[in-house]
Amino acid sequence: MNATAIGIENKVDELLACLDTDVRHIQEKLSQLNELRSLVVKRDDAALGKLLESIQVKSDSYKSNESNRQAIRKELANILGHGLEQMTLSALEASLPDAKREQVNRMKTKLKSLTEELKKEHLSTTLLLSECARFNSLLLRNVFDLGQTGAVYYNSNGATRRQADTAFVNLQF
Repeated sequence: MNATAIGIENKVDELLACLDTDVRHIQEKLSQLNELRSLVVKRDDAALGKLLESIQVKSDSYKSNESNRQAIRKELANILGHGLEQMTLSALEASLPDAKREQVNRMKTKLKSLTEELKKEHLSTTLLLSECARFNSLLLRNVFDLGQTGAVYYNSNGATRRQADTAFVNLQF
């Protein structure tokens, strides 16, 4: 085996380790989305705050893995003579021996299924939060517009007045 092939295999091993971290990260994000939806439904503000802080801290620490993956990708592109944009897992598979090709293919399949699941869970969370916002807006609008029926009332002097006895909140002092 020549030095270039050994270098490629070492870089592929590094890339697979990095992609394994990506898999764990996506699985963690799936779990966090499920927990987020659960806490929103339960209206547990304290736990929700802790979860959001945890997400922020972990997203900052994950950036190093992303930069490592991009560096490995760039090195592999240089070694194989591909442009950085063309350096994908599929392109890498075509350049590898059978054993490494199978490992990369399994990782690619796993990442693809996890990202599809993450998209689905993200959409579900987005829809839940959108419905919560819509419901809250509707609730607030109805609470503060309760006494405003759109009808004008006149007192015995002929002056207009708002019917204050039906308002949820009486703002008169």
